[in-house]
Amino acid sequence: MNRSLHRGGRGDSLIEVLIAMSLTAITALGIIGAQMWLARNERSLMARELATSIADSVAEGIRLNTDRDPVVTQWRTRAAALLPDGDIDVLDRGDGLHIAVVKWRAQASSGSEAVCPEPGVGANLACVSVAFAR
Repeated sequence: MNRSLHRGGRGDSLIEVLIAMSLTAITALGIIGAQMWLARNERSLMARELATSIADSVAEGIRLNTDRDPVVTQWRTRAAALLPDGDIDVLDRGDGLHIAVVKWRAQASSGSEAVCPEPGVGANLACVSVAFAR
């Protein structure tokens, strides 16, 4: 009588091990997916922070310097080196209002970043714009 109970217990423990392994695998896949999402968003935020710093530097350089071409050329070179397909435009809105626009190639996975409100920037490009008066 004791042997028949003992045999049934061995099969149950194998099923329990399989269920535990399945749950562990599903949990591990979820953690890996979350880590990948966080890494993509961190890269996106770092690019946006860098672009904001560049746009602010362009605005300050143009406000202090009467000739804006050397300032734009200097920062355009830096933006191209630091951001994927990075570029700078300075738009004149009239009445002394200017907008420094830093744009770069957005990653395909981050759909919210690829929307740029400035006209003529292009598809799949993210941008940061800083308005300033001269």
